[in-house]
Amino acid sequence: MIRTALTELVGVRHPVVQTGMGWVAGPKLVSAVANAGGLGILASATMTLEQLETAIHEVKERTEAPFGVNLRADATDAKARIDLMIREGVKVASFALAPKQELIAKLKDAGLVVIPSVGARRHAEKVAAWGADAVLVQGGEGGGHTGAVATTVLLPQVVDAVDIPVIAAGGFYDGRGLAAALMYGAAGVAMGTRFLLTADSSVPEDVKQVYLGKTDTLVTRQVDGMPHRVLQSELVTELESTNSVSRTVRALRNAARFKKISGQSWKTMIQDGLAMKHGKDLTWSQVLMAANTPMLLKAAMVDGRPDLGVMASGQVVALIDSLPTCAELIESIVTQAEKQIRGIDLQ
Repeated sequence: MIRTALTELVGVRHPVVQTGMGWVAGPKLVSAVANAGGLGILASATMTLEQLETAIHEVKERTEAPFGVNLRADATDAKARIDLMIREGVKVASFALAPKQELIAKLKDAGLVVIPSVGARRHAEKVAAWGADAVLVQGGEGGGHTGAVATTVLLPQVVDAVDIPVIAAGGFYDGRGLAAALMYGAAGVAMGTRFLLTADSSVPEDVKQVYLGKTDTLVTRQVDGMPHRVLQSELVTELESTNSVSRTVRALRNAARFKKISGQSWKTMIQDGLAMKHGKDLTWSQVLMAANTPMLLKAAMVDGRPDLGVMASGQVVALIDSLPTCAELIESIVTQAEKQIRGIDLQ
């Protein structure tokens, strides 16, 4: 086994993390990763509070290993979600946006490990100064919302800048990547696309086959106004070519659909939009477009209609050609990483 600051901090056997992918990282996938010795993270942004409670209970029924929950620090009901996590004994609190300093303190006082995700060195420095236990840093190769700096450039910057464990994300899928990340000074790797493409993933099999047949991704701003790496598709081409009026109509329609699914009121959704606008320094147009994200992802990831939705994906999709179980995947990654490390000849 490869022991690192991450495995010691969280109490997992292997320094491999499954990211909190909306509509994908549910109880089945998270518990499979946890039972295989990695750190599985539930994606709560697409769940109601009640659904999150049910999901946490299901994971606990499936595994006794540590796991985490990813949530939006700026969500209207963030406090209730955090109270739930504390009450249920969740091990890790994962954030897509930096939580405030007092929120980090509350979670740490309750015994949770706080791991924000960042895409820039300055953000890593900020959350480290606020007391975060570790930081997940994603390079531009990663799927979903992503930055422009490659992992091989961003990772060493962050490792040199902070004195807490750094988890590397963006471009990882096998043991060679884990070995490379460890050589850079990371304490482990996090993967999204690779875990999406496993036998334990709840993504419809037909959609998985679409992923396996793809070699190209692109970064678009036409999903929700922010850089978003997705698979190239006819729908994405259409989104890239539509005018602002069409995009606004689509966003309003998707906002209404998400309201119905989530059970949120318009007031709550507007409050979340205000928090998002402030937290990410977005324009009102971008906030409105953000309503597209959950529904366009759900169409593919849940409903099995890639023709009607978008498929977030890292660039590593071009290198993936199999659907192993999480146990098989993590074992192969760790075994290969150990061989790579032992095989280094410094003479």
